[in-house]
Amino acid sequence: MTVTEEAPPAVSVTEPEVRRASTRRRLVPYWLLLPGILWLVVFFALPLVYQASTSVQTGSLEKGFEVTWHFQTYWDALKDYYPQFVRSLLYAGTATLLCLLLGYPLAYLIAFKAGRWRSVVLVLVIAPFFTSFLIRTLAWKTILADGGAVVDVLNTLHVLDVTGWLGWTESNRVLATPMAVVCGLTYNFLPFMILPLYTSLERIDGRLHEAAGDLYATPATTFRKVTFPLSMPGVVSGTLLTFIPASGDYVNAELLGSTDTKMVGSVIQTQFLRVLDYPTAAALSFILMAVVLITVTVYIRRSGTEDLV
Repeated sequence: MTVTEEAPPAVSVTEPEVRRASTRRRLVPYWLLLPGILWLVVFFALPLVYQASTSVQTGSLEKGFEVTWHFQTYWDALKDYYPQFVRSLLYAGTATLLCLLLGYPLAYLIAFKAGRWRSVVLVLVIAPFFTSFLIRTLAWKTILADGGAVVDVLNTLHVLDVTGWLGWTESNRVLATPMAVVCGLTYNFLPFMILPLYTSLERIDGRLHEAAGDLYATPATTFRKVTFPLSMPGVVSGTLLTFIPASGDYVNAELLGSTDTKMVGSVIQTQFLRVLDYPTAAALSFILMAVVLITVTVYIRRSGTEDLV
């Protein structure tokens, strides 16, 4: 006598349950994004709205400020401080170009030539981040001090004669000149250029270089036709990560420069903390954000790539 096992009864799923399960699956990505969205709203969007309202206020610290939609503050701020805006873009652009010229060969070396020393070199690149930004900038005051070894070498090589003719140094000294500010910006933001460049170069298949060699391409042609075009996402990312913070920096201009080398970040800091003219400071901040946003948008479109990954 055989005993047959009965199959378990089929579980019937109703159509509303199917719809609810499908809705929950669609909502999972949004629930995962919720913490990040809340963080951006609380610490970015709300302060931005507050700053926008501050920029159109009038009044004083004693009597208080109130929103009067005084947009004339923007024009007054731009009219009074446009030299600092131009100077900020010039210094940031120069520092970004120098970072690219210095960082690309090093990133290329790490990606293709470092071998087993790659990790060591990468650690050396990010090692400055273990020291305070302020301390690193103060160190450059010693490096570029009058009578120091660096200034003596530049004088011996007559480099300061050329930079003096260009207006970047004066009286055979580097400290408290535009050159000192640009040197500080270049040093402090150089790792932001090297790391994206290395990431982009490291992804390039080495067999492409071999194929270019098989087609009788010279090393220069291989770099111009293969390596550099494929590394453009890293170039774009690195220049953006360097130019954007450099254009708003004020530490280097304050410590390494003079009253003639003040950048717009220095003006904003002074208006906020010393003059206590909050509407002007907020207006300057929004003008700087708008200028940087327009510059970055044009640069990305002209660079021929919107892939920053």
